[in-house]
Amino acid sequence: MTDPAPGADRPQDAGATAAEGGRAVVRRRRISVLLAVALLAYLIDLGSKLLVVARLEGRSSPIGVIGDWMTFQVIRNPGAAFGMGQAMTLLFTAIAAGVIVVIWRIARRLYSLPWAIALGLLLGGALGNLTDRLFRAPSVLRGHVVDFISVQHFAVFNLADSAIVCGGILVVLLSFRGSNPDGTTHGGPAAKAEPAGEKAAEPDGEG
Repeated sequence: MTDPAPGADRPQDAGATAAEGGRAVVRRRRISVLLAVALLAYLIDLGSKLLVVARLEGRSSPIGVIGDWMTFQVIRNPGAAFGMGQAMTLLFTAIAAGVIVVIWRIARRLYSLPWAIALGLLLGGALGNLTDRLFRAPSVLRGHVVDFISVQHFAVFNLADSAIVCGGILVVLLSFRGSNPDGTTHGGPAAKAEPAGEKAAEPDGEG
């Protein structure tokens, strides 16, 4: 019986390395999408708040956008999205920071494009409102969020809230369809490519 020739296992190792490298490229691209969506959502929210504070705050009457059904009026909100929990400003600041940490941990195993978009919306919205809580009056960590979109018989909110809601809805839909951030499906096969050469290494049977 002869020993395997030196380097006989190298094709399998090279194939596995190439497949792993391909997965790493996909993950980097998905993280890039997440960050791009988050940055866009954050900048739009920040710009809109700066604009309405400069132009609308202090006005005695709201600005009609769609008749009386939707108007613009600046309200400083110490609570969560849509004015909920106004007595727990510090708690919601901590929650927003925690959401950002969780999103970043999930991004370490992110291979799904729809999940990248959903998490980007959540991240951008969370950063937008967290910026208000950190840097706006009355104090650090207790800042009041700028809300300005008023919908009749509903609530007053901002674009960060809208991004969070849209991202949350997308997460629910993806979960309902069985999709996971790492590209797998609930009870289904992984979407990650099988390392090249793995099948070739399996014995074809006794001969």
